Amino acid sequence: MLLLAVGGVMAVAVVWAVLSWLVANWWILVALGGIAAVGGAWWVHRLQQQRAWERVQQQALRYALPQLDALHHRNFEYAVRDLMRRDGCTDARQIGGAGDNGADVLATDPMGRTWVIQCKHRSAGDGGSAVGTPDLQRVNGTARQLYGADIVLVVTNGRFSTRCAPLAAQLQMHLADRRTLAAWAGGGRPLWELLPKIPGPRKSR
Repeated sequence: MLLLAVGGVMAVAVVWAVLSWLVANWWILVALGGIAAVGGAWWVHRLQQQRAWERVQQQALRYALPQLDALHHRNFEYAVRDLMRRDGCTDARQIGGAGDNGADVLATDPMGRTWVIQCKHRSAGDGGSAVGTPDLQRVNGTARQLYGADIVLVVTNGRFSTRCAPLAAQLQMHLADRRTLAAWAGGGRPLWELLPKIPGPRKSR
C-alpha cells in the first residue's frame, strides 16, 4: 500500500511538472497545433485529389477545345497531366512553375518511355501569338540532361511558328498543335498513337 501511495504521488508530481512546463512554454502547444492542422489539411487535400482522380477515371476524361481555351495556363498543365494519366501514365505529374527548367509535365508511359512536356497555353487559341523556336530550345536544353527524356514534347492549344517544325525535327522533338490536341483531348487515343516517329518501347507491354 505504501508503494502504491508513493507511486501515485510520484505520478501526480510528474503530471503536474509536465503541465507546469507546458504552461510556461505555451508556444510549443501552439506549434504542435499548427503542425497538426497542416498535416490534417494535407491529408484531406490528398484524399480529395484521390477521389477526384477516381471520378476522372470513371468518366473517361475528355476535353473540348473551348474548355481548354478557357483554362488558366496552370490549369492547362493539370489538364495535360490528367490526360496522360487517363492514357495509362500513372506517375504523370505537373511540375511547372519557378525553376521548372522548361518542363511542365513529367510522365512515364506504359511502354516505359519518359515524357517531358512543355505546355504553351493561349487564351485566344490559334488566334493568339504563335509558339516560337525559343520555347523549343528552352525545353530541349534540359529535358534529356536533367530528366532523362525519351520523348520531348511541346503542346499548345494555339499554333506554332513556321520555323518550329524544322527545328523540332532537327532536335528530335515532338509538337502537338491545336488540331492534335483536339484529337487527343476529345478522343480516346493516347498521344503516342497520334504523333509521328515516336521512339519504340523501353519495355514490353
